[in-house]
Amino acid sequence: MKYNLAFINHVLCARDNGRVLGYDNNHGDHHRHFASTEEKVAFIRYEKLLERFLKEVRELRQKREPI
Repeated sequence: MKYNLAFINHVLCARDNGRVLGYDNNHGDHHRHFASTEEKVAFIRYEKLLERFLKEVRELRQKREPI
């Protein structure tokens, strides 16, 4: 199963086409994008990953300063 989750906000992040946060497995492994950096993540279930993503988005939406 392929997935791609992305939080885009050009005010918070001017790099990477405004992608502040993202999770995907498009390159054969599970990884997280944050402010133009990429790191591998452990994948348990899609539902858990979605919960983590939504929690991080809620936290990021409260920020007012660019990343």
